[in-house]
Amino acid sequence: MPDTIVTRALPRPLPMNAHVTSRLSMSPPLHRPLSLPADRVAGLIRARWWALALLLAATLGTPALLDAALPLTPMLLILATVALWNGSLFWQARQGHSSDATSCLLQLCVDLLAFAGLLHFSGGATNPLVSMLLLPVVLSALLLSRRAVAALATLAILLYSLLMVSFVPLPVADPQRAAMLHLTGMWLTFVVSAAMLAWFVMRTTDAMRRRDAELALAREQTLRNERVLALGALAAGAAHELGSPLATLAVLAGELERAAAPDSDNAADLKLMREQIAYCKRIITRLTEDAGQQRSEGAESMRCDTWLEGLHAAWRSLRGHSDSTFTLLASGESPPPVIVVEPTLGQSVVSLLDNALRAGGPVDLALDWDADHLTIEIRDSGPGFAADVLQRAGRQTFGEHAEGRGIGLLLVTASVERLGGRLELDNPWTGGARVRVLLPLARVGLHG
Repeated sequence: MPDTIVTRALPRPLPMNAHVTSRLSMSPPLHRPLSLPADRVAGLIRARWWALALLLAATLGTPALLDAALPLTPMLLILATVALWNGSLFWQARQGHSSDATSCLLQLCVDLLAFAGLLHFSGGATNPLVSMLLLPVVLSALLLSRRAVAALATLAILLYSLLMVSFVPLPVADPQRAAMLHLTGMWLTFVVSAAMLAWFVMRTTDAMRRRDAELALAREQTLRNERVLALGALAAGAAHELGSPLATLAVLAGELERAAAPDSDNAADLKLMREQIAYCKRIITRLTEDAGQQRSEGAESMRCDTWLEGLHAAWRSLRGHSDSTFTLLASGESPPPVIVVEPTLGQSVVSLLDNALRAGGPVDLALDWDADHLTIEIRDSGPGFAADVLQRAGRQTFGEHAEGRGIGLLLVTASVERLGGRLELDNPWTGGARVRVLLPLARVGLHG
């Protein structure tokens, strides 16, 4: 489908999307409370329930496995206290209370202290599960700021150091059996640590990939908007220079039409010339308007089918009633939505129709909608899009090409995305090329 330049009011360069900017922020200032997502808080509470269950099983099962007595009373008291506290956190989360970074840091500190207390009564640093003190530190690296992670890591190191000098030793009757269970505990610690490390690295890598993708998208949008701005400056200069010649041509065409015989072929041609000149003057007038302004309250609104059918009829009349059809694809279950008519959207559709006509007629224009989106589809009967056009069209221009330079599609894409929509290009199996404009009714609808 060849390319034609869209004569339209050009939008101002768009800044980087607000959601991209916010998601790329590394961390808020430390003095500002950070509200954690509810799913992360709930996940932390669920993980604590699992940890309490495993620690309870280990506490009750170790005496039988090692044939050694443990001080069960203080250990069970620690587990019961943490369970009651976690139940309180669970109830608060169910009531909709949000947790900030300080609250999360306090929770992880309590987890460290409780686990260190259990280790104190079960061999201290000689316990093979002592490396599990790293788990709260790993979780903090996913949830908290650098300063909070450093504080929690310092607490974990301090607790480990204290457990080396202050602990209740385990009296074991069978040293060989105790050594085997010690090795088993070390294996379990390694398995858990490896799984947590792999999970942490994968989460971090995924976050970095998402950030890189968002940065690439933001850079692409910025570059495209710079091109649009440059084209806008050129178009403004061209509009200023073309005003006087078009006015002269309009006067000459009017005089020649009045001088020609009413029934002659020249009269019809001159009338068509005068209409085309008037159309060019209207385009230039619109071109000099401010395209960055938002839709005014008094903007014209109409049913989408009525608008597009009228636009198609006007386009056909200016193209010598070209071979083109207009079709409604909607099933009819819902009435056609009423939209606020955006001039730039109409100019984009006209540009796409011109491209399709240049590629090869007949041209088919279709309209479809559902509860959320409005879809405008344009097909031609030409050779279809080239592979590089499908890959780059709408995002950047290309040099000398049989199907144009891509300027028109670049401008159409900018106009459609400004309305929250997107442009899709493909080559259907039936032949020709197809362009689909998908628009959210929340943006273009009467109440958008």
